[in-house]
Amino acid sequence: MLTPDQFLAATGYFVIGTIAFGLLTALSFLLKWGIRFRLVGATGFMGVLTVGLFGLSFQPLTSAQIPGAVPYTTVFDSGSSQIVIAVPNTITRTELEATLEQAASNLLKPSRLRAAGQRPLIRARVIAHRDGISDLLYIGSVKPGEGNTPAERTPIVEIYPDKLAKANNAAA
Repeated sequence: MLTPDQFLAATGYFVIGTIAFGLLTALSFLLKWGIRFRLVGATGFMGVLTVGLFGLSFQPLTSAQIPGAVPYTTVFDSGSSQIVIAVPNTITRTELEATLEQAASNLLKPSRLRAAGQRPLIRARVIAHRDGISDLLYIGSVKPGEGNTPAERTPIVEIYPDKLAKANNAAA
């Protein structure tokens, strides 16, 4: 899979190609070539490809694989600031931390819509069954860090140990 840097490099070459096709199209109109209208279409298509490659250079297409993370399912996504993922009841604390980091890497993108003052929040939940009653338990959350440096922007993972223990007991 290509990286965003490779897409950006390809965009530079396509910009040059688009300009070349544009000049060739202008020349074809000046010299009244019969192929001039086909060159208009080719130039437009080159422009569309250039813009598409530029768009792909903003964020990676692959998802992160954090060691120790368990598979999760996104059960709610508001498209802006609220995301809920479902994890198994038997998850351990270290697995939950890795899973929340993976979810933050995969779901907290710059393209996510946000209202002013809102920060996205990913919550992990399980359903604990006991005596005919099902409890929805939020066992952890992750939110992006605030700051300008990469170290300050690392996701902040929060685990709720009492609810995690309750979920693990229900699974046993």
